Amino acid sequence: MCPHNPPCPPAYAPDHDAARLVAFHPEQGWGLLCNGVVVFEDTGELLPDGQSLLPHRARYVQAA
Repeated sequence: MCPHNPPCPPAYAPDHDAARLVAFHPEQGWGLLCNGVVVFEDTGELLPDGQSLLPHRARYVQAA
């Protein structure tokens, strides 16, 4: 369980990317979040059960 207060969102929550980074290896292009999710520099993710999520870059909307 997450030792932070407030706790980080669980790995399967919609906002799981908001968890704290606990290990970071920029030379290899990945990091580990407190909730067990591995995030990659291309924005792909690997969930704790081995399921992969495709890269999902944020889309910016131009102000009117």
